[in-house]
Amino acid sequence: MTYEHKTLWDYGKYAPRTPLSGHVLVGVDGSAEAARALDRAVAEAQARRTPLEVLHGWPWARHGTPEPARGADETTHSLLDRAHGVLRTAMAQVRERAPGLRVTATLSPQPVAAELVRRGRNAALTVIGSRGLGEITGLTAGSVGWRVAAHCASPLLVVRGEAAYGWPEHGTVLVGVATDLDTEATRFAFEQARLRGARVRVLHACAVPVPAGTAPAADADAVVRRRAAVPGRAAAALRGKYPEVEVETDTVWGGTTQALVEATRAADAVVITAHRRHGQRPGPRLGPVTHALLHHAHCPVFLVPAP
Repeated sequence: MTYEHKTLWDYGKYAPRTPLSGHVLVGVDGSAEAARALDRAVAEAQARRTPLEVLHGWPWARHGTPEPARGADETTHSLLDRAHGVLRTAMAQVRERAPGLRVTATLSPQPVAAELVRRGRNAALTVIGSRGLGEITGLTAGSVGWRVAAHCASPLLVVRGEAAYGWPEHGTVLVGVATDLDTEATRFAFEQARLRGARVRVLHACAVPVPAGTAPAADADAVVRRRAAVPGRAAAALRGKYPEVEVETDTVWGGTTQALVEATRAADAVVITAHRRHGQRPGPRLGPVTHALLHHAHCPVFLVPAP
C-alpha cells in the first residue's frame, strides 16, 4: 500500500492542494459506522482499481478556527491530536484490509460537509456512513450526512442496513426507476452489478394508475401497460453493453416508498436517482423516496445525481 499522508493542518496554516480525480472518497469521524463505511470504500476502490482518499474534516465549529502553533490553546492541541488519531486509526484499518491500495489521508480545516461535497465533485464515488457518534454520519435534517446527500454532484454511497455488516449477500443490485429516463442510475446499477458479479433488478414502483370506475377500461389498460413497460425500457439500452449481467425487470403497484424499502431486503445495494426539489427554503431538498431509503433501507444506498 502506498500511504500518502497529505494532512492539510500545520496548527492553523492551510496548505491548499488540487483534489484527486476519479478516486473513491470516504469521510471518517472515528465512529463504528464510519469504520464500516471505510471498509466498503476500500472494497469499492479495489473493485474500480482507483486510489482511495480518507477525509477527516474540521467538525468542531464551536471552537472556531485554531490559531497558529504559538498561540494554540490546550483545547486546540487536544482536538488536533484527536483528529490525527482518527486518521491514523483509519489508515491502519486500510493497511490491514488492502495492503496494496494507494491511499491518501486528508485532514481539512474546512467544514466537513462542504469539503466532502467539494472533493466529491472529482470523485468516482463518495462514501459515508448512515449514523454514528460523530458529525459525519448522522442523517438527521441539517446534519453533515444529510447535507452531503442533498448537494453531492457525483455518486454517493450511504452505508447502512444488514449489508453494512457484511451479511447476508443476495447477489442482487436493485435500481429504483421513476421513469425510463433514469438512465444514469440504471447504468450505474449495471456497472455496480458487473463489478460485484451480481444481477440487476430494475424496479418501477407506482400507485394504482386509474381508480376503478373513473375511466374507460381500455384507457386504464393502456396506462397500466405503459407503466408496466417502464423498467424494461430503462434497461433495454444497457443489456447489450453488459451482456454478462443478468437482468430482472418488475413493476410493483401500490405505495412507491414502501415497495422500494421492502425490496431492499433482498438486495446487496439499492441505486436511485437523487431527485432534488427547490422550494422557498434555501438549497435543494431531498425527495420523499430518497428520504425514506436513507432512513429505512435494509441495504446500502447509492444516490446518483440527475443530469
